[in-house]
Amino acid sequence: MNKKNRVTWLWLPFLLVAITLAACGSAETAATNPITQTINSLTEQTQPETAALAQNDPVAETAVDTTSQTDTINPVAEAAANDPLSSLFVQEEAFVSVYEQVNPAVVNIEVGSGQGSGFVFDNNGHIVTNNHVVADGGQIVVNFDDGRQLSATVVGTDPSSDLAVIQVDANEIADITPVSLADSDALKVGQIVIAIGSPFGLESSMTTGIISALDRLFPGATSPDGTTYQIPDIIQTDAAINPGNSGGPLLNLRGEVIGVNTAIESPVRGSSGIGYAVPSNIVSNIVPQIIANGHVETPWLGISGQIISEDAAVALGLPTDQNGILVGEVISGGPAAIAGLRGGNNPDVITAVDGRQITAFDDLLGYLVQQTVVGQTIELQIMRDGQLQ
Repeated sequence: MNKKNRVTWLWLPFLLVAITLAACGSAETAATNPITQTINSLTEQTQPETAALAQNDPVAETAVDTTSQTDTINPVAEAAANDPLSSLFVQEEAFVSVYEQVNPAVVNIEVGSGQGSGFVFDNNGHIVTNNHVVADGGQIVVNFDDGRQLSATVVGTDPSSDLAVIQVDANEIADITPVSLADSDALKVGQIVIAIGSPFGLESSMTTGIISALDRLFPGATSPDGTTYQIPDIIQTDAAINPGNSGGPLLNLRGEVIGVNTAIESPVRGSSGIGYAVPSNIVSNIVPQIIANGHVETPWLGISGQIISEDAAVALGLPTDQNGILVGEVISGGPAAIAGLRGGNNPDVITAVDGRQITAFDDLLGYLVQQTVVGQTIELQIMRDGQLQ
């Protein structure tokens, strides 16, 4: 089966070049159309939550060697060694604790005939969800686990990251503690994760799993000029997520959000053990911009480029397996031109941005759009005249 039919929104010593990014307009004009060629929309939206930090994992902490220099044994670890069931009880208590801590801040969002999930972001009534949950417009009703039902308005959206912010009356939820965000750059494959949301409209449902993979790329949106923005650093999890989970949190065992559930890959409508979440570090970059401006200004570098083909590599005297972006046009007066990047017949090759390897132009675009802001200085690693300089 073609992959595009399996990806479903859950709607139910180099030369270093420092460049200061400029703006190319808001994301509302630069990337407004959701990807359609690779994603099947569902009437019911939502995505799973997944991911846990090893250092945040109380179960992991009790499982490590706790012998001190004086040979004092941690009684919990000793009990777990003598009674395997005790370690299960510790894990069970961790799951129960996370649910009781976070679930009051997780909401079910009804928009027209569809629904998704979300979570309370701050004390001002802001709720984070997916763009595709609210993109079709209509009246928004937010349901809390205690039965409260509030109307909400859209603060702003960012189709390129599939994130959106809605807002309810802060006075109505003053007793609810907002979620906290973890550092998603510290995640490791194998860590335990928890997803809470409303799969198939079943509010306050929790599932568990592990981080199956990190650093996946996922299509975010297509701009009017046909550019597809890739969401970088996507978290893959096997925690069961289904339509209706979209916009809900993926949590570690401390109850911190490590991602926003966005999509699943499955030949059927339900979970097949492959779910995707937008990492929390992208959330912490994008959401404050949406709250402040109603949109996200898209950083602009001022170049065109392409992947290095074997023929181009040979012509430039580079290895045929050379990775990177061949700089094409450098726009006069743009950030790249000011920094001295070279295109044309003797172009530079961009191999990394801020220490991250670049193998395709989408890698660079995704990083700029999702993890930088206008005015920020970035560092490009380049090859010039066939030499690492």
